[in-house]
Amino acid sequence: MSMFERLRGFGARPAPAAAEPAVLDWAPGLPHDAGGHAGIGAGHIAREGIDTSHKVILYLEDVTVSFDGFKALNALSFALDDGELRCVIGPNGAGKTTMMDVITGKTRADEGKLFLGQTIDLTRYDEPAIATLGIGRKFQKPTVFERHSVFENLELALKNDKRWWKTINARLKSWQEDRIAAVLATIGLAGEVRRPAGMLAHGQKQRLEIGMLLVQDPRVLLLDEPVAGMTDEETAELATLLNTLRGKHSIVVVEHDMDFVARISERVTVLHEGRVLAEGTLDEVKNDATVVEVYLGR
Repeated sequence: MSMFERLRGFGARPAPAAAEPAVLDWAPGLPHDAGGHAGIGAGHIAREGIDTSHKVILYLEDVTVSFDGFKALNALSFALDDGELRCVIGPNGAGKTTMMDVITGKTRADEGKLFLGQTIDLTRYDEPAIATLGIGRKFQKPTVFERHSVFENLELALKNDKRWWKTINARLKSWQEDRIAAVLATIGLAGEVRRPAGMLAHGQKQRLEIGMLLVQDPRVLLLDEPVAGMTDEETAELATLLNTLRGKHSIVVVEHDMDFVARISERVTVLHEGRVLAEGTLDEVKNDATVVEVYLGR
């Protein structure tokens, strides 16, 4: 009996797949032509991946978002390098969450450019399609399936065909089991696989939700205040996890905890009134007089 049969208590393991299947030429939400086929751009994206030949994986230029006349983003420009871990800080109302909303397609920009890599214009895609393209987002409050086990949460998060007739008869392939095992080890929950997610500590739930993104193999991770409500020990564990992910994924962390920021980020972006106020190392922005005045205080 395999490790996964013992962990899950299921019957015989399905026959292993010969290899991980190729990426589909299209995904729900991507542009299609009049005949229902994926457009040239969409097919190229899915088959060839994200072009980071110029190093940058995420690029915003002069992005503006207005709500009833209030500019939540005001000609915001921002660039994230491939494999970089960047922290974004700033006072409440600075535009941090709106920036993530625009990147993920939850909110549409009124003006500006938004690219994933050199060629993928994110303004052309809706929210589900952007997730399919490789951008994963974690909100501040963990949203795990509390009545399901840790293993089942990761299984549900896999990139599978979610149509009900496919889901009913779905059996994990060997590469999917390997993916889940690797993620369990990465997030430090290998010993909790059969435990209901609702019984996990707060910090463990946060790491499980990050794991639910990791099983989808995203290129970009957006994390919104991930250490809110955590103990010092849980905060340290999450810092270790994110430093482990550095270089394997491109990560943006919105956070107010400066001690946590110091543990993980080599570069910090400060937002204020919907645009970049300062950017540099944490020491550089902490010593910027304008940043001190509007955010950090004395």
